[in-house]
Amino acid sequence: MSATASTFSLKQIAIDFKEITKAGLAVSVVFSSIAGYLLGVLDLNDLKVTTLLMLAVGGYCMVGASNAFNQVIEKDLDALMDRTKNRPVASGRMSPNKALFIASLLTIIGLILLYNINPKSAMFGAISIFLYTSVYTPLKQYTPLSVFVGAFPGAIPFMLGWVAATNNFGIEAGTLFLIQFFWQFPHFWSIAWVLDEDYKKAGFRLLPTTKPDKTSALIILLTTIVLIPVSLMPTLYHIGGNSIAFISLDAGLYFLYTAIQLYRQLDIASARRMMYVSFVYLPLVQVGLLLDFIS
Repeated sequence: MSATASTFSLKQIAIDFKEITKAGLAVSVVFSSIAGYLLGVLDLNDLKVTTLLMLAVGGYCMVGASNAFNQVIEKDLDALMDRTKNRPVASGRMSPNKALFIASLLTIIGLILLYNINPKSAMFGAISIFLYTSVYTPLKQYTPLSVFVGAFPGAIPFMLGWVAATNNFGIEAGTLFLIQFFWQFPHFWSIAWVLDEDYKKAGFRLLPTTKPDKTSALIILLTTIVLIPVSLMPTLYHIGGNSIAFISLDAGLYFLYTAIQLYRQLDIASARRMMYVSFVYLPLVQVGLLLDFIS
């Protein structure tokens, strides 16, 4: 094999690994876990770099494994949608068996790393991957309740970081869980609105009423309203101070404004605007919490 062909092969392997694990999503999840960990460390002098690294790598492995399992299960459906037809398994670049091997290996590595932090972290990691692959993924074709189910594994990473730091699940960890849990509804549904036509090709039913109508927009609006008081809970329970309250309220109100615009306009442009705001909202709140922690 020539050097050029070898380089191309390695490059393609790296690209396929990035796509099969959905690296962008995985990194954002790892950021949530790290933010939760830093909040759980009472004193920066207690911060353990080894634990932080195990959390980051273990977290990436668990998310990557979930995404790989998902792409094996949905390979035929992914091939029907423009957004996903070029994924490694759907396009035929990677065999399902190879993807399953990668997913299984990542699961084992992830669980070992999380268990070495503490057993609770491994337990929540295992619950997350089970709910995502065995419950959420199969339900997507049958009921919008799949989004509700998917919100549970999706909300675990922020909380997982706290549990990794404290080996304890209390009101603080529950608060971090609730913020990410309720954020996911307007986040996922704005994406589902934008991609509704593509999702229909695979028979996915993700919007509240299964279609982009006034009732779906109203439910999205209501969940965005609920997110505002939930995002103020860190101040109430002394996880954060006035800074996070100010950031959460301002970000929540602007998020709500985009939900109101979607309710009024019922168009893809409004849904796309809301989707972009949702991408910024969660990391903004997490950074706000960290700023309070540092100060």
